[in-house]
Amino acid sequence: MNMTTVTKGLSRFVLRTSVALPLVLAPAVSVTVLEAAGVSASFAQSEAAEQKTRKTPSMRESAFKYLGRAQEAADAQNWQEALAALKEMEAGKSKLNGYETAQMYYFYGFVYYSMERYPQAINYYKQVLQQGQENLPVALEVGTLLTIAQLYFVTEDYKQALNYLNKWFAVADNINADSYALRAQAYHQVGNSAKAMADISTAIGMYEKEGKVPKENWLQLQRYFYYDKNDYKNVAKVLEKLVKHYPKGEYYKQLAGMYGELKREDDMLHMMEAAYVAGALQKEKELLNMAYLFMGAEMPYKGAKVIDKGIKEKKIKRTSKNLETLAQAYQMAQELQKSIPELEDAAQMSDKGDLYSRLAGIYLDQDKNEKALEMGAKALKKGDIKRPDQLYIVLGMANANLKKYDASLKYLKQAADDKRSEKFAKQWITFVEAEQEREKQLAL
Repeated sequence: MNMTTVTKGLSRFVLRTSVALPLVLAPAVSVTVLEAAGVSASFAQSEAAEQKTRKTPSMRESAFKYLGRAQEAADAQNWQEALAALKEMEAGKSKLNGYETAQMYYFYGFVYYSMERYPQAINYYKQVLQQGQENLPVALEVGTLLTIAQLYFVTEDYKQALNYLNKWFAVADNINADSYALRAQAYHQVGNSAKAMADISTAIGMYEKEGKVPKENWLQLQRYFYYDKNDYKNVAKVLEKLVKHYPKGEYYKQLAGMYGELKREDDMLHMMEAAYVAGALQKEKELLNMAYLFMGAEMPYKGAKVIDKGIKEKKIKRTSKNLETLAQAYQMAQELQKSIPELEDAAQMSDKGDLYSRLAGIYLDQDKNEKALEMGAKALKKGDIKRPDQLYIVLGMANANLKKYDASLKYLKQAADDKRSEKFAKQWITFVEAEQEREKQLAL
C-alpha cells in the first residue's frame, strides 16, 4: 500500500516567537516554537509556574541595573547593545553572587537565541545550570533544562535533546501531554521506536481522557509506528480518528487501503467513495480503481459514471482499454445503448479485432444482422482475434437470419473446424441446410 508516512527526518525547527523576557526578579522560561512536534507556545512557560520554591541569594541593585539595561535593549531588539551591557556586567563577574551570575548567563542565552545563534545560546544556558542548585530558583533550573532540550531540537542534535528532556522530566512538575509528545519525537529521531510509541500513546491518551482531540501530527506519528509494526488493525483505528477530526482525502485513501488489508471490502468501498466525493482521487489509476470497486460491488452504473467523468475531465486517458472498461460497465448496468458507442470507439482504436467481434455478437443479439455482419467484417480485417470460431458462428447466424444461406454455411463450417465450437456449429449447419432446402422447395 502506498501511503503517506511520517518521515524519519524532521524538518529543521525554526524559532520565530519573540519573547519579551521579564526582569530577572521573575525568571521566565524561553518559549520555543516547535510546530513539527506539536508543542504549543505556552508549553515552555506553563511548566515552571507551579514549581516548588528554593532559597537562593538575592538580586542586588548593581546587578539589577545591568540587567535592566540589557532588558531595555532587548525590548528594542538592539541585540548588540544588550550584549554590551551583559559583557560590562561579566567584566565584574567576581563581584556577582551565584544567582546574579546565573541570571546574567540566562540573559546571554536569551539574546543569542533571539539572534538565532543557537550553539552560543546553548552554551550560555548550560552555564546557568553550572551555577548549582543552591543559586538557582527551581523555575529557572527547570525552564533552562527544557530550553536547552528545545534548542538541541533546533540544531538537530536529537541525542542531546533527549538527554536534556529526560533531565527535565526528572525535575518538572505537571508533566502534560505536550511533554510526552515532544519526548516521543526525540525518541523517534534517535531510533527508539518502542519508547517513542509509548510516549506518543501516553500523550494521545491524556488528551482523550480530558475529552480533547489529539493533535493531528501526534496521530500521524502513532499511525506511523503501528504501520511499521504491520499492525493494520490499529493503523485503521488511528486513521478513523484522523478522518473524523482532520478529514482529508489522503486519510480517506489510506483508511480505505487499511480496510482492504483487513478484508473489510464494504468499508473499503465506502471510504474510497468518500475520498472520491472529497475530490481526493485525481490520478487515472485511482479513478479506475474506484470504478472497478463499484463494478465488483454490483454498482456498475456508478463505475461507468466515474470513468465517463474522468475521461471528460481528461483525468483518464481516452484509450481503447479504458473505453472498453466504460462500455463493460454500461453493459453490466443494462445500459446497452450507452455501451455500444463506447465499444465502437474502443474497437476503432484497438489494433486487434476482438472488440469488433464482441460488437458483432451484441448487434446479433439485438437482431441487427446487417450491423453484426459489418462489425464482423471489420473484426476479420483487423485480425488477431482470440476466438475466431465464435465470430464465425455469429456471422453464420447473422447470414442465416438474412437468408444468406451459402455465406452462413461457409462461416459455420469454419467454426466447426474448432473443437470448442464444433458441436454447436454442426447443430446450426443442420438447421441452416434444412432451411435452405425448405426455401428451395417453396420456390418450386
